[in-house]
Amino acid sequence: MKVLPSAGRARLTRAASNLSREKIDILFLIVTCALIMAPHGAHLPPWITQVALGLLAWRCWITLRGDRLPPRWLLLPVCLAVMTGVLFTYQTMLGRDTGVAMLVLLIAFKLLEMHAKRDAFVVVFLSFFLILMNFFYSQTVVTTALMAVAVVLVLTVQISFQYAQNAPPLRERLRLAGSIVGLALPLMVVLFLLFPRFHGPFWGGASQSSSGTTGLSDSMAPGHITKLALSSDIAYRVEFIDPVPRHAALYWRGPVLGVFDGRTWTPAPVRRNQAQPTLVRANDRLTRYRVTLEPTGQHSLFALEMPAQVPRIAAQSVTVQTDLQLLARTPVNQRIRYEAASYLDFQFSAPETARSLRDWVQLPPGFNPRTHELATQMLATSSDPNLLVQKVLEMFRQQNFRYTLEPPALGEHTVDEFLFSTRAGFCEHYASAFVVLMRAMDIPARVVTGYQGGEVNRLDGYMTVRQSDAHAWTEVWLGERGWVRVDPTAAIAPGRIESSLRSEATQTLLGGLVSFNMAGSKWEGALQNMRMNWDAINNRWNQMVLDYSATRQRNLLESLGFRDPGWRTLAALSIACFSLVMVAMGLPLLRNRRRRDRLEALYDRFCQSLSRQGMPRELHEGPRGWRNRLQADRAAANPDKLRAWCEFLEVYEKLRYAGPPVQAGAASRDPDIARLRKLLRLCR
Repeated sequence: MKVLPSAGRARLTRAASNLSREKIDILFLIVTCALIMAPHGAHLPPWITQVALGLLAWRCWITLRGDRLPPRWLLLPVCLAVMTGVLFTYQTMLGRDTGVAMLVLLIAFKLLEMHAKRDAFVVVFLSFFLILMNFFYSQTVVTTALMAVAVVLVLTVQISFQYAQNAPPLRERLRLAGSIVGLALPLMVVLFLLFPRFHGPFWGGASQSSSGTTGLSDSMAPGHITKLALSSDIAYRVEFIDPVPRHAALYWRGPVLGVFDGRTWTPAPVRRNQAQPTLVRANDRLTRYRVTLEPTGQHSLFALEMPAQVPRIAAQSVTVQTDLQLLARTPVNQRIRYEAASYLDFQFSAPETARSLRDWVQLPPGFNPRTHELATQMLATSSDPNLLVQKVLEMFRQQNFRYTLEPPALGEHTVDEFLFSTRAGFCEHYASAFVVLMRAMDIPARVVTGYQGGEVNRLDGYMTVRQSDAHAWTEVWLGERGWVRVDPTAAIAPGRIESSLRSEATQTLLGGLVSFNMAGSKWEGALQNMRMNWDAINNRWNQMVLDYSATRQRNLLESLGFRDPGWRTLAALSIACFSLVMVAMGLPLLRNRRRRDRLEALYDRFCQSLSRQGMPRELHEGPRGWRNRLQADRAAANPDKLRAWCEFLEVYEKLRYAGPPVQAGAASRDPDIARLRKLLRLCR
């Protein structure tokens, strides 16, 4: 029989009503812990995530059935087995990743031995630590919003366990937890703006692995860049100070590769004591810009060809190689910002010698024999390097070569199979084949990898360069002209240089929670606007929050009129701002506080006074019954004090029960209140 939706809801309502409030609070705590653990599933080993989920499901089953918690003799060996698995997985019990895994498992096991309210609070406090650890892996807007919700939920759990009976509805507890977070926001803003900033992550970036970072590496093999071409992940953002160049001029120089083993290209060894190359400019117009580079785990920095200066980065030294590649001293494991300037119309010649040029014509023996034969045939027609370059490009342009995002796999002789068999490839296939042909004709050549193009967001003016813009091109040594850029992809697919591959790539929103492909979609325009809006929000978050460095903090203070601000200035400003925030939050609370009845306040003080003197009021006694008992026990105090006690109770009874209530601030009964105060002094 099919159950109607209303009947299903009624069944769920009856099942929930049969649960005690204690069980509901425990289930709410379990669900909250599951939500906090969920983001860690992206970087934890699958078996740890499965164990944690299994333990949470076990605890839910026990709670719903009302069974006893498992004994410690059962939990202990399971716990030891799991911790042993953590040790074998990470090969250490120290470090960030190991600590996160241990904390996830600790919370799950603690839920299975939660016998008292104290144990519940331990789980709550551990949950706060686990929330913080999510920022070790991601600091995006989505992560921040999810963790803010998690904080409200954990506070709601903590508030729920404070009530013994008659707890308010869940909506009221959520509202109270949200109010607590709201009251903390002004103090958080003060700390963010004025707390001393450190270079690098607060937990230490040098010890963190670069796992999870994506992008160009310092090597290239068939298929490497093709994988990146289908990714919409952001490589870096650029803010142009000068006018934005045309798309075809946007060659972002990265790793330069010169050693070929038959399949993979790697950087050439750096020669010591070699002079730097000299730029021969066609004009003196510089293009200036600022780059916000995402973590890559590599040393390479990216700049437009050709960089005119070495970027300066706080707490990081940058060197320029003889091939004009920019390298940071340490891997880029966190987001960095730097300013750069480049000449787009240029020529440059390196201090190459006959010996150094031999390094750029080396090829591994025994590989690609048909390519060598083709090079010999071309070389027989002409010895002019310029004509040979054009001849190879004409071959790509006129013969049946295809530019594709899904190139077929290549075997041992990669260049031979590409040139004479598949004839279908991506930019790395054409760049690799071109350089091998040039070297086979004894013309120095090398592969340059980086990014080509970028998309300007019309909302904030920033250019976004994504992994789908990854590209490979070549450089050829042409005598007096020096190293000349030659892009074989422009010969076979000129549209790739004039526009990006973004329409072919899968787009993502909300930190990867939503993915879509806009190519050919009727919603392409709307989705494009959504993505640009989301990119603008993320960029603003990065620029204003994540990239708020010591330099920007100093600039902020100087703009407020503080010259040469030091730690004393920061401390004084922090104390002053904290005081102002506390006053601003405290005044409304004081203004809206409930004013106490003056008569009840005096009666409470009277009860406390007599309790200290050995004549406390019984719980069942009212003012008249207490007065009668005091009069009957005349030996308890001297006559004057006893008379004051009884008179106080008589006046209080008349004011409380024989007339209108005495409101706070009311002046109608001021003489009687003054009389009670006088009697209270006599009673002491």
